[in-house]
Amino acid sequence: MTTIVCYNKTIVEDATKHIPVLLDEVLNYLAPQSGESYLDLTAGYGGHAERILEATRNYKDAVLVDRDESAVEYLRAKYRKVKPEIMHDDFYSAALRMIESGKQFNMILADFGVSSPQLTGGERGFSFATDGRLDMRMDRRQTLDAWQVVNKWSERDLGEIFAKYGEEREGRAKQMAREIARSRPIETTGELARIIERKSGWGKRHPATQIFQAIRMVVNDEMGQIEGVLPLVAKLLVPGGRVALISFHSLEDRLVKNYLLEASGRGVESELKVLTKKPVVAGKNELVNNPRARSAKLRVGEKL
Repeated sequence: MTTIVCYNKTIVEDATKHIPVLLDEVLNYLAPQSGESYLDLTAGYGGHAERILEATRNYKDAVLVDRDESAVEYLRAKYRKVKPEIMHDDFYSAALRMIESGKQFNMILADFGVSSPQLTGGERGFSFATDGRLDMRMDRRQTLDAWQVVNKWSERDLGEIFAKYGEEREGRAKQMAREIARSRPIETTGELARIIERKSGWGKRHPATQIFQAIRMVVNDEMGQIEGVLPLVAKLLVPGGRVALISFHSLEDRLVKNYLLEASGRGVESELKVLTKKPVVAGKNELVNNPRARSAKLRVGEKL
């Protein structure tokens, strides 16, 4: 393994555990060629970017974006010699800035999932699997965190986000919101998970999975980010450029699907051609090595 010097040793250790989803499929559809330019809107720890940049060898025209400071530090250390542009920003804001500066690319990738190091690091407060302070901020420069949502938002608002973003049944969403409101203050992910467990039956997944998903999505404005960036994608592509979009649950995939249908369905005014008739999903071999890929869906478009 290449030695990467970071100030935070945990970053290096966690990054080695992150396996990029649908990597072979992304490479197949983006088909990177020598000299092509690349924009990774959610670069994370560079799993996809590494393979794509190995093919293009064009680091000066590559832009890697992430709003997680740990990922940005890792990328800067990893690419300290070849120096692609690395932006510490959310992908919607980054896309706006690049459009303003007139940048366009041969390839764009956006993986809308949460990286493994975020989930496994207890100090980030994303997961009930490892106890930590309720946080869930992808960008720790922002003020809103999971603690505020859990402890300060109204019972009604909690019920609404559990139903909308956690896709919980309305009755259960209200029940969970009521139980959380009664149990305040709640300080850690473990406390919150135990509160949910007490009022839930176990199924195939941990009963807190969808509640945690809803809180995380609100804290990071995940749907707003996706809704904002999708209409900008075609503006960032050169003619013949390809965009690969990876989503992880039905709300995200619906946005991506509808965007591609709309952008490709305007007749002579269409901006994109859809290259994937249906979403591409992980094969059996990948699921064995990377269970996180089980809900990943890839859709791809090409600029006309």
